[in-house]
Amino acid sequence: MPSFRTQAVALPHGAGAESALATNRVIRNTYLLLAMTLLFSAASAAAAVALKLPHPGIILTLVGYFGLLFAITRFRDSGLGVGLVFALTGFMGYTLGPIVSHYLGLPNGGQTVMLAMGGTAAIFLGLSAYVLTTKKDFSFMGGFLTAGILLAFLAGLGAIFFEIPALSLTVSAAFVLLMSGLILYETSNIIHGGETNYVMATVSLFVSIFNLFTSLLHLLGFTSNSD
Repeated sequence: MPSFRTQAVALPHGAGAESALATNRVIRNTYLLLAMTLLFSAASAAAAVALKLPHPGIILTLVGYFGLLFAITRFRDSGLGVGLVFALTGFMGYTLGPIVSHYLGLPNGGQTVMLAMGGTAAIFLGLSAYVLTTKKDFSFMGGFLTAGILLAFLAGLGAIFFEIPALSLTVSAAFVLLMSGLILYETSNIIHGGETNYVMATVSLFVSIFNLFTSLLHLLGFTSNSD
């Protein structure tokens, strides 16, 4: 979830240079680890598709996700934290495999999956490049994103348990917007020194990309079925 830490301190020249170097190091480490975890998650998803593994179910998925997230937060300043990030992203890749298999089985399923992947990449790269180039501060979005993600998450659970397709589509559309906002927020947070731990920054960006992809996949899959 978004952090509420902001910085409004005027630093002397020497401290500013040191801060800039630290920030660049966090950015470099974050994107390096993010790239590796995305590849690892994709490999896990591909293996789940190839082996036709069943989805673990909503309960096990939530327990696994929040359990690993808690452990990462606990050990974020140690080497174990990095290993736990791979455990989390690999687990999420496994849960994604059966979902991708479902959409691949639909008419034009391959095209739907590729469009979702392309859309996710375009949104992430475009928003990240915008923040890195303009260095605009999006810290003001923290409270809105926290409330929005919580409401959308609860609404998504309601859509699953009560089987309400219209609500599920609405939640997916909301998550596309919220995850786009989270990418802006987290990237800005790194640049402006609000997030100094690349492990937590990687997890936040990975979760944004994961949810963005699954939401686009749901929306595009529905559109394809309607046609």
